[in-house]
Amino acid sequence: MKGNLTYISDPNNKSNKKDFAFDYSYWSHDGFKEEKNGYLSPESAAYADQKKVFDDLGKGVLENAWSGFNCSLFAYGQTGSGKSYSMVGYGNNKGIVPIVCEKLFQEIEGKREKAKDSEYQVVFSMIEIYNEQARDLLNPASFKVKGGLKVRENPTKGLFFVDGLKELPVNSYQSIESKMTEGTKNRTVASTNMNATSSRAHTVIGIKFTQKTPNASGQSMTRVSVINLVDLAGSERANSTGAEGDRLKEGASINQSLSNLGNCINALAENKKNIPFRNSALTKLLKNALGGNSKTVMIAALSPADINYDETLSTLRFADRAKSIKTKAVINESPTDKLIRELKEENERLKKMVEGKGGVPAGVENKEEYENMQRELEANKKEIEDMEKSYQEKLAAIEAAAKEQAKEAAADKKKSEQRKVMPHLWNLNEDPALTGIVCHFTPQGDSKIGNNKGKNPDIILSGMGMLPEHAVISNSKDQKIILKPCAGAKICLNGNEIKDKKELHHNDRVQFGANMLFVFHHPKDYTALAKKKKVPPEPTFEQARDEISQNSGINKILDDKMDQMLQQDLMEIWPMLNEANMMSEELDKQVKFEIALIAPQAVGKKSGRTEIKVKVKDLPTGNEFMWDKNTFTNRKYMMQEMYNNYIDGDADWDKPKNEDPFWEDPNNPYLIGTAHVHMMAVAYNFHTDETFLITDYRGIDQGQLSCKLLITSKNGKVLSDKELDEIAIEDPSRDLVGCCLNFKLEIPCVRGINKKYSQVYCAYQFYIDDKKEQTREVGGTINPDFNFSKAYAFDPATPQLVQYLEQETLVIEVWGRQKSSDGNNSGLSTRELSLKDRKGAAAKATGKGKGGARADDKEDDASSKSNIEAMTYKRRMERAEQKLRKLANIVEDAKSKNAKDIDISKIEEVIMAGYKFKAAANVVKQVLKAKNNNMGTATSQACSLQ
Repeated sequence: MKGNLTYISDPNNKSNKKDFAFDYSYWSHDGFKEEKNGYLSPESAAYADQKKVFDDLGKGVLENAWSGFNCSLFAYGQTGSGKSYSMVGYGNNKGIVPIVCEKLFQEIEGKREKAKDSEYQVVFSMIEIYNEQARDLLNPASFKVKGGLKVRENPTKGLFFVDGLKELPVNSYQSIESKMTEGTKNRTVASTNMNATSSRAHTVIGIKFTQKTPNASGQSMTRVSVINLVDLAGSERANSTGAEGDRLKEGASINQSLSNLGNCINALAENKKNIPFRNSALTKLLKNALGGNSKTVMIAALSPADINYDETLSTLRFADRAKSIKTKAVINESPTDKLIRELKEENERLKKMVEGKGGVPAGVENKEEYENMQRELEANKKEIEDMEKSYQEKLAAIEAAAKEQAKEAAADKKKSEQRKVMPHLWNLNEDPALTGIVCHFTPQGDSKIGNNKGKNPDIILSGMGMLPEHAVISNSKDQKIILKPCAGAKICLNGNEIKDKKELHHNDRVQFGANMLFVFHHPKDYTALAKKKKVPPEPTFEQARDEISQNSGINKILDDKMDQMLQQDLMEIWPMLNEANMMSEELDKQVKFEIALIAPQAVGKKSGRTEIKVKVKDLPTGNEFMWDKNTFTNRKYMMQEMYNNYIDGDADWDKPKNEDPFWEDPNNPYLIGTAHVHMMAVAYNFHTDETFLITDYRGIDQGQLSCKLLITSKNGKVLSDKELDEIAIEDPSRDLVGCCLNFKLEIPCVRGINKKYSQVYCAYQFYIDDKKEQTREVGGTINPDFNFSKAYAFDPATPQLVQYLEQETLVIEVWGRQKSSDGNNSGLSTRELSLKDRKGAAAKATGKGKGGARADDKEDDASSKSNIEAMTYKRRMERAEQKLRKLANIVEDAKSKNAKDIDISKIEEVIMAGYKFKAAANVVKQVLKAKNNNMGTATSQACSLQ
């Protein structure tokens, strides 16, 4: 970064450098030092601390609010790039939001002292949008509203609002801070109980600032500013909507808001008339900020890590488009009496419209419009009452709220003091802002842990995988703390699953159920460590997650096969996969999910990244399906919604098959495996008739494929060996380029396919073809005959084609449709079926079960290639030897006749028989021509025998 310019270089191609210009470009990755109070101050001129960012951005927001402008500030960027740090901050490194709030009240107090006849009112709200559902973070009851709070439109003002949102009066920064802490706590508890991923949620903090001051003539003027401070979900989520080919790809709305935000930004940047604000909850609420009456600031948070190059570039391009958007901000100021009069007039108009006799009144198109008018009428009444209240009445309401907040603050302080002396569990969350918010004490005696269906549990944890009686923590008089799991409970201690009781120590990491991570604080241990000055740092969410995955065997795979980007993807998908399996067990969906690592070679690529896919196994039938990461992510959030409905006791929580995220149609094609066919023989004009192994993504043998590559004439006739000898090629890059090449590819059959497939077919994509060729589908046999044939003609053959034939392999995919079943006839539950499946897999691994033989993809591919090469070289040698025998016969015949010269046309006839000696013949001709020219005499076409 330099000045207002931001530069980015492709880590794989340093010369590919791009630059972007913005109003400000800040570097805050390094170049700082930590002060004693924890503040990160600049150590180099390049570092931008929180004060610098506030001075440039936050002050403008504050000044605009005082002037009566609506203001918006939102942060966009991938998870971990620093959005929340810039917006909220932590400790003494306060972000823009708390500083703006703090400065606002400082200035209010200063103005109140100077102008006693002025009134100032601040109301605060805090919304979370998750999976297209709006939730009031200051009203936990809103989390139980099915479908979330409704985002409605005020037809008169053309703006959207959250129906039923609590807007609480606040009279100090401490009051706002208390509300933010309360909202964050509610968000943490809800995200755990509802199995929500915090990085997929948007947080919108709303501050409505009203000023009533007399103008020069003494008339009361009202100035209103609405400040929206938005912390968006991780932008990498916007790219996770492409569940290509998934029948339910439109079903999950987890990414809808962020995706549509991009659509709105693009449409606004291109000055389009129709902007799709209505397509998501977030863009409805941001309509004013993006294209209306607002002064808006966007922060684009970037990661400098090379593995995040693509996402960082995407964020820069997003911001580059956003900077071209122009809003039309106006000062929101009117005489107070005029505002009240206009509201009353509007109310009278609405009253007349809603006072119809017997149902929906005339002139109103539908019931929904009628209900909207009634809501607008109620909102206007409330606004009139609010504006007509005296300052003293408002102050009394604020003071009452302040007393309630003081009680809450005292309770929080008491709890904070207790945390120092009483053993307790505190939560870990992927969002640092939500870590340490939840605290559960474990006083002397037994503390029972269970979900809300348990018999009076002392600690209620309602997350996924929690049992009514899940665990008991015993605290003895000598503060020895014992954790004892209940039967069937899933608990991990420091990354290891435990079944028996274990003693807890300071900083132990405990996971209950699928995803509820806690750290144990032991005051006695802590004090002993402090005396020795050996207090370890507090564990992080990433460390706890990594140790769980390490003990699950993931890191062993990572060390051998994966790069950083793959590791990042795998660490993200692993906990989601565990949750999906737990939901399947609790809902008895009879489906099991496993991670599949697909090497590029398994799909015919010479190089590239290993790809993560999720294998879906239908336990009763053994049918398998493969989902890409995006499809699985999409489905998982639909599963989560179904699971939450089940937990809430909804009678209609289950769905028909075609809407069930756990179900996959067995008739959908499944990739059984691939066969790799080397094309080298075609480049030398030889026939190939070989059988190739079909291997799946694990390298396990799934059958054999017969394939023929036959050289033909222009009319499609397969050439005989004698005819092939006449067009033999020595060097394809020299002798084949520019000439005509005709051949046909045949796939006669496949043998030894698993009997679970009802239909089988093959598909491949040759050279630069746009689409795949496909055989017919054959069913009812494990040895299907396709009798497929496809002719190819290249006139002329290009260097690129020749290179492809010599160096590349043709990947033939073998696809199957699996037999359907009426369901689980065994009477076993999903948990029992899953256990049976694990035992079967273990038996196969030890060689006790039945299954395909393991084949090494690379060894098999190398062996096949060696066979083709050996065959090709053998035939070339045979042809060369044949030529030599003919030349030897000509020489012997000349010697028998005592001839000293041989007619060159006879030699030319031999060496010209085929492409391979074409160049040699030309050399001979050129030599003879030069010799004749030098001698100046004509000679016969003969060469001398030495």
